[in-house]
Amino acid sequence: MEEGLSRELLESARGREFFEWMKGVRRKIHQHPELGFEEHKTSQLIRAELDSLEIGYQWPVAKTGVVASIGSGAQPTFALRADMDALPLQELVDWEYKSKIDGKMHACGHDSHVAMLLGAAKLLQARRGMLKGTVKLVFQPGEEGYAGAYHMLKEGALEDVKGMLGLHVIPTVPTGGIASRACPLLAGVGLFSATIRGKGGHAANPHMTKDPVLAASFAILALQQIVSRETDPLEAGVVTVGLVDGGQARNVIPESLEIGGTFRSLTSQGLLYLQHRIKEVIETQATVHGCEAAVDFMEERGMPHPVMVNDETLYEHANKVGEILVGKPNVELLPITMGAEDFSFYTKKFPAVMFTVGIKNETLKSDYALHSPYFFVDEEAFPVGAAFYAAVAISYLDRHAVESETHSIL
Repeated sequence: MEEGLSRELLESARGREFFEWMKGVRRKIHQHPELGFEEHKTSQLIRAELDSLEIGYQWPVAKTGVVASIGSGAQPTFALRADMDALPLQELVDWEYKSKIDGKMHACGHDSHVAMLLGAAKLLQARRGMLKGTVKLVFQPGEEGYAGAYHMLKEGALEDVKGMLGLHVIPTVPTGGIASRACPLLAGVGLFSATIRGKGGHAANPHMTKDPVLAASFAILALQQIVSRETDPLEAGVVTVGLVDGGQARNVIPESLEIGGTFRSLTSQGLLYLQHRIKEVIETQATVHGCEAAVDFMEERGMPHPVMVNDETLYEHANKVGEILVGKPNVELLPITMGAEDFSFYTKKFPAVMFTVGIKNETLKSDYALHSPYFFVDEEAFPVGAAFYAAVAISYLDRHAVESETHSIL
């Protein structure tokens, strides 16, 4: 990747008119957040901006998704991805462009991802004549628990993609920096919901009931032992029960009770083991207490998500581009966490890598965690994200076009 081109891309994205445009796009989306597979206005705004840039696109993909294309239409094809959906959360940040929709907020930065990818679209479209292949811009719905990536792949819109870059804002890296790592970055994740049915009755006569509260209590305790007593201490695993719902009166033993939670692992084998044991433990504990249990792993929603494994070669490539773009001191090694992202479905399909773009600015209070009602974004990060998207795509096409020509000569 030429240093001059990287600098040119970043300078273009930092231009006043360009930067104000990206901020405006993000703020419109931020004020009108939409949940997974309901991103109709967001999708409409994206299509309007693509139309103004004279960029062709496919729509709808997975209900509200948009896949645009820039370049020759020939191989190689490299994809850039941004998610679009918001969270069911009440925004508590008091600022001019706060959410206008009660109970909905862009608290994970997806509005920023869209703005940066549209910024990249503008940069790439202005340089479309130099693209040695095709860049696909993937505006994906339903990342927050809806497995939107799974559905985008299922509809076949990305069959010709040879590599992909996704960006995510992060409040632990200073604004202007980027961070990632090769190989496993985020955990595979599954969700579970279990309904335990017994026989209800008056609390004064427990002997005449089959108590689902007691069965659920024992099940919750036993689930914790899957990690503490069955999992190798050197392997990461999580089983968390975050939902208990049952009963309407203090002196009545209910007929049924629901528990729900999440399980996570950094290996596919670990994820399958946790799923198997969760079902076994809940059903067995229900039986011991004279109850019945039905366990649902929500597989119709694309669960569980696989482990997110960044392609090592693509990571090295993007990391070098990042060092040229923002300087080596501003490129960090991101720690592995047990969080999850449906970008993992792409990493299973073709070489893909996710990088984070720093937004931490304590003066702006943009250091609150993702999914916090106080989450705030330092918009000064947008030019870095847009230029990084574009620079990685251009350099990938340059490199792989040369490889293709070499193979054809041989």
